[in-house]
Amino acid sequence: MPFSQEKAFELVTSAHERERLAHAFLITGPRGSGKERLAAQMADLLNGEADDGGADLWGEPVAKEIPTLDEVEGEFTRVVRPRSKSRQIRVDEMRDIEKMMNQSAPSGKWKIGVIVDADRMNESAENAFLKTLEEPPQQSLLLLLSSEPERLLPTIWSRCVHLALTKPADAAREEEVTRLLTVLDEVTRQGLGTLDAGLLVKAGLETLLQEHKEVIAKRNAAAFKEESAIYKNASEGDWLERREKMYEAQTAAEYHGARSRIIDTLLSWVGDLVRAKAGGIGLEFPEYRETLLSAAENEHLDGLLRRVGAVEELRRLSETNVVEALSLEVCLMKAFGKT
Repeated sequence: MPFSQEKAFELVTSAHERERLAHAFLITGPRGSGKERLAAQMADLLNGEADDGGADLWGEPVAKEIPTLDEVEGEFTRVVRPRSKSRQIRVDEMRDIEKMMNQSAPSGKWKIGVIVDADRMNESAENAFLKTLEEPPQQSLLLLLSSEPERLLPTIWSRCVHLALTKPADAAREEEVTRLLTVLDEVTRQGLGTLDAGLLVKAGLETLLQEHKEVIAKRNAAAFKEESAIYKNASEGDWLERREKMYEAQTAAEYHGARSRIIDTLLSWVGDLVRAKAGGIGLEFPEYRETLLSAAENEHLDGLLRRVGAVEELRRLSETNVVEALSLEVCLMKAFGKT
């Protein structure tokens, strides 16, 4: 179950106080959900100065300021990020963390490794990281932060405690979500239950997905080109061929992650139509309340629930080998066309 960043830190603090803190966490959630903030809090909890913030001039308590990841980084807290042109985390960086983890630390000091965008580890980095993950030293903590955890090895998943974060209601939305909401607002204002409504959503969704696919493919092609230039004269056998296939698989995984986020937005929108029919409380997109309430007035509840079911079907089909264009057309016509 996803938690707010604040609630997740409460759970971590409680586990630490009971001496039940796990040695590795996979912290996931959309961009803007507070993954880096939570990692910094956890590092400060273990290695920071004991300071409750003190009091102001009038004796009122002052909350302790939460440090950034850059501020908590030090001799026994290492932070790794994708830094190369290809935005890959390489094996040398993971070996630096492994070396730090095996050093002696002062009493009461934890050895902490934070991997930001852990899904950007290349194959060698993941394999090197697994060694540390499988044999963690005492008083050590590994934090993997990822918005696309589906790209990580299953063996990494299985050795971490998962902490999924929700995005704050006031957080900025991704560009593709904002663009999709504009389409959904227009279609819903014009009226659901028509052929044009389903086709307009389908066209907008396909445009977004195609743009995503092109950006992802271009980025990974550049990464493979960079690796080829470095290693083409030093690699043996079919290593480059295997790397090319790895990047192809990575492109597919990134695209599937982006598609899932877009489908989740669709599901939240039709869910808001149901909530609007029930009184308009707790809307996911409250800024579109007028559009949603107006559309819900003209819909029967059972029809709205069938629309929700159609998007849920689309999400299920997206995880199979069904032709994408066909599933989009069939499900979106059910979701926004005639029920």
